[in-house]
Parts: sequence; C-alpha cells; structure tokens
Amino acid sequence: MNVKEQREAAFESFDQAYRAGLRRYAYYLCGDWYEADDIVQKALTKLFSAWDRVDPEGAPAYARRIVTNVYLSHRRLAWVRRERTTEELPVRALERPQEEVDLRLAVADALARLTARERVTLVLRYWEQLSVDETAAAMGCSAGTVKSQSSRGLGKLRQLMAGTVVLARA
Repeated sequence: MNVKEQREAAFESFDQAYRAGLRRYAYYLCGDWYEADDIVQKALTKLFSAWDRVDPEGAPAYARRIVTNVYLSHRRLAWVRRERTTEELPVRALERPQEEVDLRLAVADALARLTARERVTLVLRYWEQLSVDETAAAMGCSAGTVKSQSSRGLGKLRQLMAGTVVLARA
C-alpha cells in the first residue's frame, strides 16, 4: 500500500468512526438534519485536505472545530438569512407519548432561537461536555467569552422553556 492509499485508509477509518457524532453535533447547532449533513460533508472535505498535517489524537477536536466554523459560515450566507423562524412549530398529526422525545424537541426548538454563537457554546459545553478551555479552543475565543456566552445562552433557554409542560412535570 502506497502513502496515498494509507492516507485515504486512515481518513476513511476516521470518517466511519466520527461522522455520526459530527452529524449529531451539527444537528444540535443548526436544527436541521439536511443542513447538518451539508455542514459535516464540507467539514470533512476541509479536514481531508489537511489530513497530512492533523495529529490523529487531536483529529476529533479539530473536526469539531471545523464543523463549528462551517456552521457559523453557513449562518452568514445570504440564502440562510432568507429563512424565517416561527414562534410555533406546525401541529403534528401524530401524538408523541414519550416525554423524553417532547423534551428533546422543546430543547432543539429553544436552541434554534438562540444566536449562533450561544448555540455553539452551549452545545460544546453541555452536549459535547467540553471544559471551558476546550470550548474556547474549539471556538477560537477566550474562556471569558465562553463563560459569558454560556451564561447568556442558559438564561435565554430558561426563559424559552419556562412554560414547557415536560419541565413542569419533572
């Protein structure tokens, strides 16, 4: 196996191991599975172009950083700005008897109403369970910015979810 084939095999192995997690992460950032797929595909393309320079141990964190940057870049695109969020989700034909599903939907809806930076901060800190310093490194900002974005984002989430029935029962 030549060097090029080894490089491609190593990247393919990384892709198989981490794509699903990166897709979930991207979904929690943007709230749309199709957009999450686009974000992850662009991120993995960028990662592949730099694969020779990437430390294998740091590759997952580096990939998350690329996903974050691609997501933030997507938010700045003109076609995304034409999309408008609504206050209420459309009425669903099917009932969702599982409270956990209702809670996840409520959280995803509330996350979608935060600013892009707040959403990235909260997902990295509390979903991906990164430390303040790791989150700051992933976002390319200071630890103080992570703390303030976390505080602001959590405050907004509390307000947005104050009337959530699932939370009232918990």
